[in-house]
Amino acid sequence: MWAGRAEAYGSTFARLCAHPVPELLDAAGVGAGTYVLDVGTGTGTAALAAQRRGARVRAVDAEPGMAAAARGRGIPAEVAALPELPFAEGEFDAVVGNFVLNHVGRPRTALAELRRVLKPGGRLALTLWSTGRQAGMELYGRALEAAGVAPPPGLPRLEAEEDFTRTPDGVAALLTEAGFTGAACAETRFEHRAGVEEWWTAAASGLATIGLIVTAQDPCTVARIREAYGRIAAAEYVDDHGELSLEHGALLARATA
Repeated sequence: MWAGRAEAYGSTFARLCAHPVPELLDAAGVGAGTYVLDVGTGTGTAALAAQRRGARVRAVDAEPGMAAAARGRGIPAEVAALPELPFAEGEFDAVVGNFVLNHVGRPRTALAELRRVLKPGGRLALTLWSTGRQAGMELYGRALEAAGVAPPPGLPRLEAEEDFTRTPDGVAALLTEAGFTGAACAETRFEHRAGVEEWWTAAASGLATIGLIVTAQDPCTVARIREAYGRIAAAEYVDDHGELSLEHGALLARATA
């Protein structure tokens, strides 16, 4: 769902995912001199913010286009995918992952790898989407429903034995299970503002699960979804400035190796 889509991501969902980055870096104690790994860097938003704090940064992403986009912003990024990272044991003071854990197929194995590359006492901070209201995804879902489109079979999902509870307690328990200490997690909420066409472009470009659903349809069905999307957005989600006002929530977790 991300292959070849770095440019589309960078101009749409990357802005959404940037909201909790300052809190993410604070949770990992990232500051001047911190040697930090940004795992699943995307186009490099969190890594760039860490650099601006004076941190020494490395970054990885599983998608070559994303890593290239991050390098274009001055981030030392390379291609690597959890649960195998090309770093020595105990190499980093801190590891951050902004909306990454919700995209790996084996979260417990991935967390074990993140603990491996952290120094003893090193700090981990992660964000992932909460189960609270995600207005942007809600808008997409309502458009699909109005257009009479059901999600196709075969969409990516975790195996039952790999799944975990997306609550603060559930995520903290997952980190503790993976061997971290002092695990804590809380929800943070934010308002994302986007143009109506910008938000539609994310789905039409094939980004994330909604993109897989939209791009699997024939052109007539896509047109129906687009019409429903525009109608619902104008009626219920557009503010007085003509922009979408979309409330979202993330779980912010921290722990120590």
